[in-house]
Amino acid sequence: MEELTLGIFVVPTIVLTLVILGYLYFAKQVKDEGEYKRFVFAVAVTAFMLNFIWELTQGPLYEGFEYDLKHISFCALASVADMLMVFILLFAFGLIFKDVYWMQNWGLKRILFLVLVGFFGAILAEVWHTARGDWSYADAMPRLPIVEVGLSPVLQFTILPWLIFLICKKFIKEKV
Repeated sequence: MEELTLGIFVVPTIVLTLVILGYLYFAKQVKDEGEYKRFVFAVAVTAFMLNFIWELTQGPLYEGFEYDLKHISFCALASVADMLMVFILLFAFGLIFKDVYWMQNWGLKRILFLVLVGFFGAILAEVWHTARGDWSYADAMPRLPIVEVGLSPVLQFTILPWLIFLICKKFIKEKV
């Protein structure tokens, strides 16, 4: 991990704006706004917690990582950004499938689509961040061939969004 710069906050700021717009758009579409708020809260908490655990666990795979306040704070910030990206997926898929509760009716195609978007999105994000010098990998980090990005962060965004939506869909009572 290198120094925190203003540039590392640009994408999360744009994403936060998109998440707020997505939230407001779908708040008008649902039948029960209270249920929607509980669902969104569940997604936020679950996404943050699972990503924070993942970030802390994979920390030693990054150059210079230590379990100190600076690095744990960076993991928390990364987990907020990860949570926002989960919301981008939630709302983008909601627009595609014309229903914010799209995971109620997911089959193999929707799951595969989500996994592939997470996989390729993580690769693009890792290429961008490592090229900018926002962080670098320790020798212990397994890397994907050809793209030379860390396997752990790619698996994180390949697996966790699916798991988060699987856990949180139990908060939906509204039938589609």
